[in-house]
Amino acid sequence: MGHQANSVQVMGIDAGGTMTDTFFVQADGEFVVGKAQSNPADESLAISDSSVDALAQWGRSIEDVYPEMITCVYSGTAMLNRVVQRQGLAVGLIVNRGVEDFHRMGRAIQSYLGYAFEDRIHLNTHRYDPPLVPIERTRGVTERTDSQGDVAIPLREDEARQAAAELIALGVEAIAISLLHSHKNGGNERRVRDICRAVATEHGKPDLPIFASVDYYPVRKESHRTNTTILEAYAAEPSRKTLTRISDRMRTQGARHDLRVMATHGGTISWKAKELARTMVSGPVGGVIGAKFLGELLGYDTIACSDIGGTSFDMALITKGSFAIAADPDMARLVLSLPLVAMDSVGAGAGSFVRLDPHTNAIKLGPDSAGYRVGVCWPEGGLDTVTVTDCHVVLGYLNPHNFLGGQITLDVERAHAALKAQIADPLGLSVEEAAAGVVELLDLSLRDHLRATISAKGYSPTDFVCFSYGGAGPVHTYGYTEGLGFKDVIVPAWAAGFSAFGCATADFEYRYDKSVDVAVPGGAPDAFKTQAVSALQEAWAELAAKVIEEFAINGFEASAVTLHPGYRMQYMGQLNDLEIDSPVTSATTAADWDRLVAAFDETYARVYASAARSPELGFSITGAIMRGVVATQKPHLPKEPLAGQDPPEDARIGRRAVFRHNRWVHATVWHMEALKAGNHITGPAIIESSATTFVVPDGFAAWLDEHRLFHLTETTAQGSA
Repeated sequence: MGHQANSVQVMGIDAGGTMTDTFFVQADGEFVVGKAQSNPADESLAISDSSVDALAQWGRSIEDVYPEMITCVYSGTAMLNRVVQRQGLAVGLIVNRGVEDFHRMGRAIQSYLGYAFEDRIHLNTHRYDPPLVPIERTRGVTERTDSQGDVAIPLREDEARQAAAELIALGVEAIAISLLHSHKNGGNERRVRDICRAVATEHGKPDLPIFASVDYYPVRKESHRTNTTILEAYAAEPSRKTLTRISDRMRTQGARHDLRVMATHGGTISWKAKELARTMVSGPVGGVIGAKFLGELLGYDTIACSDIGGTSFDMALITKGSFAIAADPDMARLVLSLPLVAMDSVGAGAGSFVRLDPHTNAIKLGPDSAGYRVGVCWPEGGLDTVTVTDCHVVLGYLNPHNFLGGQITLDVERAHAALKAQIADPLGLSVEEAAAGVVELLDLSLRDHLRATISAKGYSPTDFVCFSYGGAGPVHTYGYTEGLGFKDVIVPAWAAGFSAFGCATADFEYRYDKSVDVAVPGGAPDAFKTQAVSALQEAWAELAAKVIEEFAINGFEASAVTLHPGYRMQYMGQLNDLEIDSPVTSATTAADWDRLVAAFDETYARVYASAARSPELGFSITGAIMRGVVATQKPHLPKEPLAGQDPPEDARIGRRAVFRHNRWVHATVWHMEALKAGNHITGPAIIESSATTFVVPDGFAAWLDEHRLFHLTETTAQGSA
């Protein structure tokens, strides 16, 4: 590239609910991490503040660095929060006449998504959230395409015109169209889309956004597809404004690159992309991509990823070098049709509120969180309900003068008084016992969740290396991994910016999916197989055109794009299909079909037990997938010469009293950046950095390797009951 060795090439951004992290990589692979409080009113400002924080470590300014950058990837939670808080656009919906209520009725599962088991089994606790589009803004048009894709009733175009005119008269800010079986034949749905565009232009609104499901999500399952198309209008369009603001601010600060956004499937797409709903849950996905990238460099292929931020605990499993992709995930209590890196999220993080259940006097954590307002310990936040962070401050785990590198001072006395009044006194405990109880309760629930997720897949924690990251991950690592027996527990020194790091390692990738129904029974003749592959090939060609069109919007020639076809397959008669990367680039012969089947068989035996295979039933393909990738600059892993086991004296900050296992002990406090590769730290110790705090309690030790990764080990079996 002709850049000097220390020019900055890559930037990753993770704009979370609590903190906004930035991650910068130089041409030689060196990197820095920055942090700032999130600013929901103007994300571009928080990104600016965080960048200043990061670049100060190199003694450089934004104006100096932004012009050098080749690539910048953004991930954030604003879109998800907009849906959860129901603050989207006023959308109009056009469906088939006679089924106007199906979006409002939703799927039954939506009435209890996110509920604990005891609430799921009691019907009286179920509730339906208000629909994204109320019935007043829903219109039906006469048309019917049957389940084979044949038009049984032609579209009545005058009804479509009338529906569009009525919705526009109601002042809708966008229109979504979702007709039955349009994924089999999208002709009528596209016709309704074109009519809506014409009517909008006649009414002086040529820029009114119009979304037809067939253009975005041509997949089966009406509720999933309709929800996702509505989200594109409801939440993604306003997010476009946020991204425009971020892009514009970066341009005024000298940036020349185009902003990219992390997508749910693990690749990055341009902020100008036609479909943005895929970026709805981009933050946690970044961490999984970063873990996979790191695992490949270090030779780990079975990894448990755990990410704790201020609002949630997100975990994902990487087995044999690949992560699972869920085709019909749910988010914000909605079922969706998006390819999403399969993750489990528990609504409990360091900012979670702590309350006593008025009936049982039991401690309840979350699910709501203080977000960027931290807790009672930060007076300016204006909160009066205690959070998990308040417990950490009282127990001595966090340095009140080093939160966000000292930009915010935390008030220990204030946290102490609030904990005493709200939790300790009602339970008849000392404040320390109450705070320790809360932290242990959170750690226990995270540990159980981690163990259950791993055993549900038929594995044991002893098969896995656990990566712990996120701003609050290192404070809790010992608590939720204790006694599980992981092969290794790794905390990157840049844990706080790890999701932003993951964004910087992700490919520039577009992905499109389409439902396909092709079945070949066991022992079928070759003619069956040839017919099946030609249907798949046709779908691939259609999706490849969409992928290439997206890259063209970003100024890439088709020749720069590498296409990776994939498919979803299942044993006939089984319910679960699996996503497979195709072993062939195009499929035309019966032999190609056999290769597709062999690749599925091999993956199935890896994800489930081999004994569950049932090839004699035959195989069916349920979906076609096309990914297109353009190569990007990736960060290198730092590699430092190993120093001795003893940390240098100048890394020692002092001692601090911390409370654990019903007693106060004196922990040695270390400055994370001053530790050298090869250093061993024996607990009780606290390793501080401006962006995170790594707690190594009694009975644990940690050592820092040449790549600045901490390895946490249990030195005694205490407390592992």
